Amino acid sequence: MNITQVKLTSSEIGALWGQYVNGTMVNCVNKYMLTIIEDKSIREIFDEAIKITENQMQQVSTFILNDGFPLPVGFTDRDINPNIKRLFSDLFCLDYLYLMTIHGLNGHLFSFTTSVRKDLREFFDSCLTDGKQMYHRSVDLLLEKGHFQRDPYFFPRSTPEFVDSKKYLDGYWGDKRPLSALEISNISLNLKKSIMAKTLGIAFSQIAGAEDIRKFLTDAAQTADDHIQILSKKLKDDNLPVPMSWETEITDSTDSPFSDKLIMHHTGFLYLTSQTYHGLGLAGSMRTDLVLDYERIIFKDISVTKKWFDLMVKYKWLEQPPIAPNRNEIAKDQ
Repeated sequence: MNITQVKLTSSEIGALWGQYVNGTMVNCVNKYMLTIIEDKSIREIFDEAIKITENQMQQVSTFILNDGFPLPVGFTDRDINPNIKRLFSDLFCLDYLYLMTIHGLNGHLFSFTTSVRKDLREFFDSCLTDGKQMYHRSVDLLLEKGHFQRDPYFFPRSTPEFVDSKKYLDGYWGDKRPLSALEISNISLNLKKSIMAKTLGIAFSQIAGAEDIRKFLTDAAQTADDHIQILSKKLKDDNLPVPMSWETEITDSTDSPFSDKLIMHHTGFLYLTSQTYHGLGLAGSMRTDLVLDYERIIFKDISVTKKWFDLMVKYKWLEQPPIAPNRNEIAKDQ
């Protein structure tokens, strides 16, 4: 049987749909950033990222259309306003590319592991290869510029150890043990992501058109800052450094390079995915105070996404993924 005659599974359809919508969104941001970046080495990596994404979107389009599903609207050049004054610094753009590459790698890996058709597995495998190469390039360039934020160092014990007391879980009563390497790793990544969410929230609130959207973005940025304060305290309590903020890398421009629809979709994407990353942080934490802090953070993430959903529906910007047939409704129509 011709492989393309094998129908896509629901998981494969969902992976392709999400890849297209989110890929076209990030590509719009990258295309705007390319127009303002002055540093030659950063321009080159963005130029390559755009070419890779556009090639992937073309392949995704073919998969979707060949299976008889409508191509998502996603985002196009109509969601970018050309010739708009600079909103971000060159270094912030590079850090944005680095963090969004991490998102892309995780998304590609999930799509790869939920795909069965060989051509799709080969496609998502190639996406992973592209993503890994872009990750290497972005990290190397951040290191070269002296702006890569390494996770905290500490000196480990000289021999392996086993937990010998239930006090290992203590976080609110008694003497708290120091953070474990796994806990520090999750806190550091979540801090970097929250710092990015706060920075974009501030920038987007400066340029958004509608008043209720600006209010939402300001509140979302405050939520990200709350997350930063909670997680930073955990590192500081153990005399460990926290990642630097990026707010100073935003200009005072109030001219919007993006449509409000793109701004809102991007914000929703960050807070929806943050629930996953904060959930991983919770799962990797054994100190009771960390567990409760992550639960509070996830609850706030859900609150932000609920307000986001209401606004997206209000403005008719929330594109619906393919859904399964409603058999009860079909039966009623007969």
